[in-house]
Formats: sequence, C-alpha cells, structure tokens
Amino acid sequence: MEDLKEPPNLRDDGSPAVPLTLEGSFILHQMFRVRWPAWKAATSVEQKRAVEETEALLEETEKGGEEQSAVFSMLGHKGDLMMLHFRRTLDGLNNAELGVANLNLSEFLEQTTSYLSVVELGLYEVSVRFYASLKEKGIQPGTPDWNQAVEGELGKQRKAAAPRLWPEIPQRRYACFYPMNKLRGEEKNWYQAPITARQRMMREHGVIGRRYAGQVTQIISGSIGFDDWEWGVDLFADDPLVFKKLVYEMRFDEASAVYGQFGMFYVGLRFPAAKLGTLLEGKTPTLT
Repeated sequence: MEDLKEPPNLRDDGSPAVPLTLEGSFILHQMFRVRWPAWKAATSVEQKRAVEETEALLEETEKGGEEQSAVFSMLGHKGDLMMLHFRRTLDGLNNAELGVANLNLSEFLEQTTSYLSVVELGLYEVSVRFYASLKEKGIQPGTPDWNQAVEGELGKQRKAAAPRLWPEIPQRRYACFYPMNKLRGEEKNWYQAPITARQRMMREHGVIGRRYAGQVTQIISGSIGFDDWEWGVDLFADDPLVFKKLVYEMRFDEASAVYGQFGMFYVGLRFPAAKLGTLLEGKTPTLT
C-alpha cells in the first residue's frame, strides 16, 4: 500500500497554519543554590579541590564556538549560580549536565530549576510569501512536490541564517532569561489567529527589538515538546536597565499585550570560570 502523508494543518482558505522554523543549537539552563552552611563547613582542601576541578571543566568550554558553556552569579532567591550550555546535540547537553553532576562541587549545590530548548528562528515573513507562491503554482500542501519545495527553501534559509542558528554565548556582563507562552484562551487564541495576522504582529514585535540593536543581544529558543513553556528568551547586555526598557516596551505591542504569557525571570552577572572561587568566597566576581 502506498504510504500517504497527511497534509499539514490547514486553514479554511487551504493555506498552512504553521509557519516554517529553523533550529540550531540546543540550550540547557541550570540554576543552582549554593548550600552555604555545608560549603563553609568543608575543609580548605575540599574547597580548593572542588573549585579547581570545576574551573578546569568550565574553562575548557567557555572559550567560544558552538560547544560552549558560561557561568553567571544570580540575583535573588531563585538561585546563586546559573550555568548556560550551548551544544549541537541533546547528547552533548546530556554530557555537559552529567559532567557538572559528577563534580565534587555538586555536593554543595542544590539545583533549583533547569530549562531545555533549541535555538529557533521563526520564518513568518518567509512562510507567508512562500506558501502564496506555491499556491499560485498549484502545488498542494502535503504532496511530494510541496514537501520537496519546503525542504529546498529551508535549506537556503539555513545557509543564510547559520551564524544566528549556532551562536556563541554573547560576552556581555548581564543576562536575563525567561520562558513564555502564547495564549490559548477562551476568547483569544494565538494558534487560531490567521497566519497573516500572526505575521503582522510578529513583524511589529520585531521592530521594537531592532530599536535596541547594539544595546542587547537576544537569543530565542523553542521549547515546545522539550519543557513546560513554549519558548525561552535570553537577553544579554552591558547595561541591565535595557532588560526593563525592552521588555516593558514590548508589553504594549499586540503580540505580547493580547497573547503573551510570561514565566519567571532570572537575572545574572557573567564571570569567567577562573573566578568561581571569588563567588564562593562571598564576593562578586568581575567579568575580566
């Protein structure tokens, strides 16, 4: 029997509802609380061994490239230390996680939360134009010709967007991470809005972000199927007030004001792994 594929989710006009996306680096955020009483009760030899072992592991992966980790001193009650890992595969993330778990330092850490996602570039503008062009050519969704055309377009987009799909962790002093959803409510539902309406809202949303170019670096990751929220947002800047200004301004656009739902926010100060000992001495480590 011929293997028949179901066509993609379609709207009344026959157009697909789901925009094309590109995926890149897998990301794992790990937040830890230091068990300060246990740490202070440890001998100087135990402390030194734990610090040196951890610094050696993290220094090897903070040098840059696509397989990179970074550490941050967190503010507030949600944790003391955040480790951020970018890897090409989930297997690589699992290795990073197990590497941390097997450190001597892990005896003095309590993981408060974590978040798994993958760098995602949403292609709303491309999708709407591309779907319209295929419709004009009479190519039906779900057919072999349709699938071949989509794969060809995604291949071109991946090549053009490679630096954004496999980014290095920005060398900025401050980081802000938060997860978010799009509303699925009784009256307003992002997933039932026409793709052209979502395209317009995301374009307006992006205009605001571009006004902060140079001040903040933003990395969006998709977590549908991976974690409890739908997207993760990482912001990196040298001036932490930019986080407040950018997020506040975006709250007024339609995509956020009507459809946005936000989880907890986590803010941290980046520091080199070689200064982990400074943090564990109860002092704020500098970036350089």
